[in-house]
Amino acid sequence: MEPVLIQLLNGLSIATILILVSLGLAVIFGMLGIINLAHGEFFMLGAYCVATATAWGVSPWWGIAAAPIVVGLVGMAAQQTIIKPLYRRPLDTLLATWGLSIVIRQVVRLIYGSGQMMAGSLITGSTHIFGFGYPTYRLFIILVTAAIVALTFLLYFRSDFGLRIRMVIANRSMAGALGVNTQSTDLWAFGIAAAMVGFAGAIMSPLVVINPEMGLEYLSRAFIVVIIGGIGHLYGVIAGGVAFGGAEAALSFYLRPVVAQILVVLIAVVLIRVRPQGLTGGSRG
Repeated sequence: MEPVLIQLLNGLSIATILILVSLGLAVIFGMLGIINLAHGEFFMLGAYCVATATAWGVSPWWGIAAAPIVVGLVGMAAQQTIIKPLYRRPLDTLLATWGLSIVIRQVVRLIYGSGQMMAGSLITGSTHIFGFGYPTYRLFIILVTAAIVALTFLLYFRSDFGLRIRMVIANRSMAGALGVNTQSTDLWAFGIAAAMVGFAGAIMSPLVVINPEMGLEYLSRAFIVVIIGGIGHLYGVIAGGVAFGGAEAALSFYLRPVVAQILVVLIAVVLIRVRPQGLTGGSRG
């Protein structure tokens, strides 16, 4: 019973983080048609915010609080200076965001060096669930990311701002003709997406190795989640995250983590081949 419960919680922990990282990617692609290859570097910047707070001797919680603000501002600056002039030129935006990811990594190397950094401990100890101990910080990650995902869906489906986003995604020209400020909506949607992935990097920082290359792994995993869930479907991110995270946690129980990740990618490839529209393809949302 204990190993099964622990693996379920591990799978839930991985899935919630992947969903949080992938949501911003899905919104940016669905709204702007941009494949943001700098998304992983935004995740990395969030982790470095916590590492910086730790290095300065202040509480890592300040780093977590600052991460979405700092990364959100970086994302908004990138949207205004690099991405906005390249709308309707998807291949150019692909190259531009790839270049941006390289620039961000090099800037981080210049400031912090290429070595690893550490984030301070935030919550220690374990919590007993049905008589079994489980790390309290992982439970914290599950609860916080679930709350943020729920708020994101409320923002997207139950607010005026979310309505404007969906109008722009459905028909940008018509939304503009009806009085929606599409440029402002683009800017804030991109900034919020960057802030979410920055926050994801911050809360994951105590559990991962922090270095300039760390974003690449999460970029590839986020793309797989979005694709197997169904491109353009926000609910698909949840389905993709649960499928990917659950499979990874289950296989890691029997196999080495590297082998498990390879098998998960192979399963994703087969799934995409069998169902190219994704798990939720056909139900727009």
